[in-house]
Amino acid sequence: MRLAFPGELLLRMLRMVILPLVVCSLVSGAASLDTRSLGRLGGIAVAYFLGTTLLASGLAVALGFIIRPGAGASGLNAPSLTGAVPTSKETVDSFLDLIRNLFPANLVAAAFQTYTTDYRMLSRNTTSGNITWEKIPVGTEVEGMNILGLVLFALVLGVALKKLGQEGEDLIRFFNSFNEATMVVVSWIMWYVPIGIMFLIGSKIVEMEDIVVLVTSLGKYIFASILGHCIHGGIILPLIYFASTRQNPYRFLLGLITPFATAFATCSSSATLPSMIKCIEENNGVDKRISRFILPIGATVNMDGAAIFQCMATVFIAQLNNVDLNAGQIFTILVTATASSVGAAGIPAGGVLTIAIILEAIGLPTNDLSLILAVDWIVDRTTTVVNVEGDALGAGILNYLNEKEKKEKEQELKEVNVEAVANSKSEAETSPLVTHKNQVSNTSSTADPESKESVL
Repeated sequence: MRLAFPGELLLRMLRMVILPLVVCSLVSGAASLDTRSLGRLGGIAVAYFLGTTLLASGLAVALGFIIRPGAGASGLNAPSLTGAVPTSKETVDSFLDLIRNLFPANLVAAAFQTYTTDYRMLSRNTTSGNITWEKIPVGTEVEGMNILGLVLFALVLGVALKKLGQEGEDLIRFFNSFNEATMVVVSWIMWYVPIGIMFLIGSKIVEMEDIVVLVTSLGKYIFASILGHCIHGGIILPLIYFASTRQNPYRFLLGLITPFATAFATCSSSATLPSMIKCIEENNGVDKRISRFILPIGATVNMDGAAIFQCMATVFIAQLNNVDLNAGQIFTILVTATASSVGAAGIPAGGVLTIAIILEAIGLPTNDLSLILAVDWIVDRTTTVVNVEGDALGAGILNYLNEKEKKEKEQELKEVNVEAVANSKSEAETSPLVTHKNQVSNTSSTADPESKESVL
């Protein structure tokens, strides 16, 4: 559609800088931190990402049982709600693909291709003359950047350059310069962001068809999903930030209006990464080493909004099919949603594919995913905003902890210096050599005027 052309240009420009931004920022960030700090910050980041994602999944399941979005839904068989259902994958193959993508066979291909498992149906003739069909897994490469593989390689390369010492300084300076140049390009793109956002949202409004059917049939699902995003992003995440830093989280979030608007318009965590790095450093004063190390990882791993969306959709489809979820199935939903959100692509509608994994894990039909696809463009906007908010607050917490540790080390050094000065003074007072020297100087000083008087 021609109305969406200016918005499409914005998306293309943002995606253009994702590859150099992710690789260079992670290499320079990992190389600038010592091994001890890298391990400590990495451990805190992983605990924060997993903890918030698990909280988001639990919140979504609880809201799903309270609001019951799938109970009594009507009009869901309307022709306007049908759509192509993505091919479902087995849970084991999905997690194996996640591990395979961590170790790409070709780094150049990882910039534009991702490994995934597809299935072929093979017919076999039995001895009784019947034909049986067998599903055979086949590995394929699909279009899309393998962010997980690039992130892991960049981190390992940064640590290796740090280990080289003086020999790796030239390459570290190259990545630092490349990263700074990329941020300059991002600052130029930011001038075009308001125009692109306006056309992106305007084109979606014009394309809406049968909005009444969507709202009446899936209104409770849309409301429950957005309510979960508002509670998690407006209450839970700020409370975690406040408990960790004792600072006002809403003042911190106020400096990130532009990245949130970009996330709402583009529905892409990866496309929001350039503006997020720029604003969190300039407006909130987060250390470059922290932001450029944590935010690219968070854009790939931390998907709080996606976890809410996936769990809510799973509970909705279960209620739609009159399936009562037991404790084991609920536990499976929480664990699978937390784990699968790690590998969710940071692109529009990337979370829909991972819902099929959860549905397969608890034995629910995947053909109802067409209903989720019908309203995904609405829910996906608040999903992306919560995703990037979690990344930003995580970077703020790590920056606070890092600054606190630096201040404690400086205080320890001051105390050591004060003790050293005090010890030197006490030694000067008690040392017999120093005392003897002072006595000699005193006697000589008193003897001088007498000798002068006798000469005179």
